[in-house]
Amino acid sequence: MWRVIGALLVIWLAVTVLGAVIKGLFWLAVLGGLLFVATAAVGWVRRGNRQLPR
Repeated sequence: MWRVIGALLVIWLAVTVLGAVIKGLFWLAVLGGLLFVATAAVGWVRRGNRQLPR
């Protein structure tokens, strides 16, 4: 599961950088940034759930 979240974070980061570098694709940078934050939040929540007692 962590590999999937890590791969998604890398993909969203790449989309954000491409959107910022390529002129006229600011919307791609915003979308990539939002998806990066959402994926990081999901990973953070899942990490916190593993530490709870069963």
